[in-house]
Amino acid sequence: MHTYSILLLLLIGFSFSACQQDAGSEFHKNKVIAHRGAWKNAGHPQNSLASLREAIKLGCEGSEFDVWMTADSILVVNHDPDFMGMSIETSTLEQLYEKELPNGERIPTAEEYLKEGIKQKKTKLIFEAKPSELGVERSVLLAEKSVELVKRLDAQDWVDYISFEKAICRKIIELDPMARVAYLNGEKSPQELADKGYYGFDYHISVVKKNPEWITQAHQLSLTVNAWTVNNPEDMNWLLDHNTDFITTDEPEMLLEIVQKRD
Repeated sequence: MHTYSILLLLLIGFSFSACQQDAGSEFHKNKVIAHRGAWKNAGHPQNSLASLREAIKLGCEGSEFDVWMTADSILVVNHDPDFMGMSIETSTLEQLYEKELPNGERIPTAEEYLKEGIKQKKTKLIFEAKPSELGVERSVLLAEKSVELVKRLDAQDWVDYISFEKAICRKIIELDPMARVAYLNGEKSPQELADKGYYGFDYHISVVKKNPEWITQAHQLSLTVNAWTVNNPEDMNWLLDHNTDFITTDEPEMLLEIVQKRD
């Protein structure tokens, strides 16, 4: 066999292998975003590594988590501004480590959380950057550190950003124009978001139901639509009927079952 033919066969084989690997690493497409991880039915603490692992185990399309910045500028994962009675923004990471979650975990750093999440490529990581209670400048710093961390870990494929704070969203888009950023607050129309370079909106279910035309408008503008926090079957089915892209829920098991029955 000629050298050229051998090289051609090797190239075809390599391409086929690469395609197989890509096909095996596709993210789930079931619209289910586990709110603060999958914690409720499994009995895990919210925003814990255990709740992230549970969301991945269930096969959710995404697992949402909340990020604050400590007094010594470390990004940590927790929903409320305080952790076990300690103010996150005015405490150092070492001080926060004095407390434990009910399952014995320490407060996860965002780096630990992302490193756990990128061990797989089926469930995305929905990174909510929390607005600082100490001012907009600190919120912007959090955004800068968030993008820096995600890039350093090469986690861009996994991470979608969300925030209630426009300054955070603007900074993330500025630092990474390819970042997928959705706005949470609910007052901006799809056209306003498209004009600012957003990826989509992520609004409370009441806002989406009040403005159902925004779903169509968003899709016409190539924006995504998410609704939170949706915990009853009626709202889940309404959103699925209206072709929303994602649904954030404390009941991922329920929503997964509904999605599967509708397929």
